[in-house]
This record gives sequence, C-alpha cells and structure tokens, in this order.
Amino acid sequence: MKHYFENDETLKSDESLIEVKIKNKKYKFKTDHGVFSKKGLDFGTRSLIESLELEEIHGNVLDFGCGYGPIGIFIKDNSSANVDMVDVNERALLLAKKNANINNVSVNIFYSDCYSNVDDKYDFIISNPPIRVGNEILYKILFDSKKHLKKNGSLIIVVNKNQGAKTIMKKLESCFSVKLLNKNKGFYIIKATNV
Repeated sequence: MKHYFENDETLKSDESLIEVKIKNKKYKFKTDHGVFSKKGLDFGTRSLIESLELEEIHGNVLDFGCGYGPIGIFIKDNSSANVDMVDVNERALLLAKKNANINNVSVNIFYSDCYSNVDDKYDFIISNPPIRVGNEILYKILFDSKKHLKKNGSLIIVVNKNQGAKTIMKKLESCFSVKLLNKNKGFYIIKATNV
C-alpha cells in the first residue's frame, strides 16, 4: 500500500485500459502499477460516486487523492462544477490527465502533498481518503479540509466500517455538521459540512 503515497521511480510501468460502467454510463480509464485499484473501480469509490446527490454538486469541487481520476472525471461529466484534482502520486496524476482526455472532460489536475498546493476554497471536497497512511496524516487530511471549504461547503468521504467509519464520524462532529449519506455493505458515505 505504501507505494500509493510515494513516488517510486523504480516501479515498472505497465499501463492497461479498463472500462467501467457508473450509473449506466461507460468510462474508460488507464491504470498502472503503483496506483490504487488498478484492476477496476473499487467498491468504496463506486459506493461514494453512486451516493453523490449530483443535483446538489455545483461550484468548485476538489477531488482529493484523485488517483487515476474516476471521482473527479465522473463529477465533471455529470455536473456543472469546476473540478480540481490533486494527488501526491505522480504516476496517478499522469494517468488522471490521460483519463480526463480519454473521457473528454476539462479538469484541473495538479500535485499536492495534503493541501500544500491547494490555494482555493471549495463548495465540495470529495475523497476516498487513504486510510492506511495512519491516523495522524488521515486526520490532518480530514480536519484541514475545513480551511479549504467555503462556509456551508462539504467534505464527502467514504470509509469502511472496519476501518473506523463510526469513530471518524464522531471525531468530525467536533467541528462539522455530520450526516451519513449512505451505507453500502460496510462502506459509510459521510458528509461533513462546514457550518
């Protein structure tokens, strides 16, 4: 798992093209070694995307930890939002740029270690956060989102019950208005609003 959060120049590249159906729409994504869920759209990310209330998604959206890009690309393709996409993994960013072209969407994709290169404020920050980075970095990602959300902007994340979803919800309640959007086979889709 560690290599998703580091740039390993020695990791051999072997790009493949996968086809994914999301809400009855087909998307094609290039994936590779060293990126999360290279064989297909993982269940957590799919649950997150399919739980989004698309009619409410507007303004500026940040896809945090975008990987090869399914969340941001889907949102751009199905809403009027302006979409920024960030990741710490250079290979993932390269793939996300290719996938934006393949799927004909115009998004802004750039490198950021946590929020180091994020200057804007957003209506939504949407993420399948990297749970395995450990609590210190994970909570930094979640709580620092507040600085990058507009008033009444929302952080929307997916977390598995077995990876601490209930604890995360409880902790987020200390500075957000928290709502459970959906539960799907142990995956919690959590909306934390900056009130």
